[in-house]
Amino acid sequence: MTETVGKEIGIEGVDPRELYGAQNVYLDQIKELHPQLKIIARGSSLKVLGPKGETERFERRLEGLVAYYLKYGHISAEVVGQAFAGGISPENAPADKDVIVYGNNGNIIRARTVNQQRLVKLYDRNDLLFAVGPAGSGKTYTAIALAVRALRERQVRRIILTRPAVEAGEKLGFLPGDMKEKLDPYLQPLYDALNDMIPPAKLVKFMEDGTVQIAPLAYMRGRTLDNAFVILDEAQNTTLSQIKMFLTRMGRNAKFIVTGDVTQVDLPRKSDSGLVRAMELLGGIEGIGAVEFDRRDIVRHPLVKHIVDAFDGREATVGAAAPDRPASDEEA
Repeated sequence: MTETVGKEIGIEGVDPRELYGAQNVYLDQIKELHPQLKIIARGSSLKVLGPKGETERFERRLEGLVAYYLKYGHISAEVVGQAFAGGISPENAPADKDVIVYGNNGNIIRARTVNQQRLVKLYDRNDLLFAVGPAGSGKTYTAIALAVRALRERQVRRIILTRPAVEAGEKLGFLPGDMKEKLDPYLQPLYDALNDMIPPAKLVKFMEDGTVQIAPLAYMRGRTLDNAFVILDEAQNTTLSQIKMFLTRMGRNAKFIVTGDVTQVDLPRKSDSGLVRAMELLGGIEGIGAVEFDRRDIVRHPLVKHIVDAFDGREATVGAAAPDRPASDEEA
């Protein structure tokens, strides 16, 4: 006589909505693949009743599916089918060489252009990377995808994203709210990218426990950043001394990526930007790489390429007619 057992299997660390799918589509698929079992979802656990051997096999396969999700942050009907038909795990999962990380709702974040792919390849060989280029070329988004992947694979313990709040002149007192509320508008693009890649509930938890930190550049002073993936965004708005301060925060087992667009300098004098100068000073040092994105990498609306070309052409004409000069007190 076949022994019937009941078991409650926990799925801690996984958002049940992601595992079960929209309207329980993946849960229904799992039930169909194990008709001998009675499976009841109870929040962050599954209660399973049926033959002992089948129950144990189900538990092993569910563990493989959960492990896959924890590594890639993505589940599809195909993955569920593989997991409960023949078994799947992060180690034997089919690989897509251009996929950086799986985001929310099955969103796949790939290196979509030649220079995005170059950035991913250089990441493996360098601890400090510079990524410069026009708006919409995916510099920051690709960097954040690499950071999320590194966190999921436990290569680092935390992600730190920073950018200078130059648009407000680093003087935020006139804005309403506490310091976080004053700064959030300038950091919103970083939140947007993270919200594409990390489930909302998990991102909130990461923000609360410090696993993910988003802060203005001024907050980096005096810190030593160990076991961290750190991204400095909008680096064209840093002076040479500021970028030096940031780069010397690098601690043990740290990865740094600096992104910026040298055509969008918001400092009073464009010549004060330290990004290009820093790249010149550090060029050729082993462990430091650089990728220069261009208009071919722009992956936003097709019109963005034409907009960038038009403004670049105008600035080149104006620059030739009126070279950069020190700003007057009134202009500053």
